Amino acid sequence: MTEPEPSTQPSLSATGWALLGMLSYETELSGYDIRKWIDWSMRYYYGSPAFSQIYSELKKLEKLGLLTSRLDGTGTRNRRLYKITETGMEAVTRWAREAPLEPPSLKHPAILRVTLGHLSDPAALKQMLQDHIAYIDDMQRDAAKEARWAAADPSWAYAKIALDWAERYYASERELTLRLIKDLDEAEANFPKVGEGAKIPWPDPAYWYEIERKADAEDAD
Repeated sequence: MTEPEPSTQPSLSATGWALLGMLSYETELSGYDIRKWIDWSMRYYYGSPAFSQIYSELKKLEKLGLLTSRLDGTGTRNRRLYKITETGMEAVTRWAREAPLEPPSLKHPAILRVTLGHLSDPAALKQMLQDHIAYIDDMQRDAAKEARWAAADPSWAYAKIALDWAERYYASERELTLRLIKDLDEAEANFPKVGEGAKIPWPDPAYWYEIERKADAEDAD
């Protein structure tokens, strides 16, 4: 049996692919330009890497031959401009079209705090969630603004669609957070009392596994 040919697709981080994708318009961009673009769009749905991470990824992409760079300007106003190569364009096009879509990784600090609510109290948790709503409102408002301005140029059509999605996402997040506050109100009488010198009640691990077996049996029915 013949061995399959190894894939020539480079192994990049998600941030690396995102940066390469930003350069796929074949326009030279500086690291500052790229960071501004992230602030205008990707931070609403994919996070915002630090400058140090951006430059580290750009160096890796250049070393792999996926982009080139040159110094522009003289003296203290020098800036390095990056441009995608033909190899880079082929790689990022193949990635965008063919790479399996990874499941989103949800790390929600507010929900983690609610899970560990026995170390806090309902009033503190609800105040924290109100602060979270203020953050959500800011993100939704800013995403809506960027989506409106993305309509200024047809080449940003896909970016506008992503920003429209981001606005709807934050609207949904707001409703979920308000529901979470309501859930805390409705369940408050059932919460274990802490801070009174008593141990925090918690089922024995054997009980966890018994519940797991019952849940698995239910799924099998």
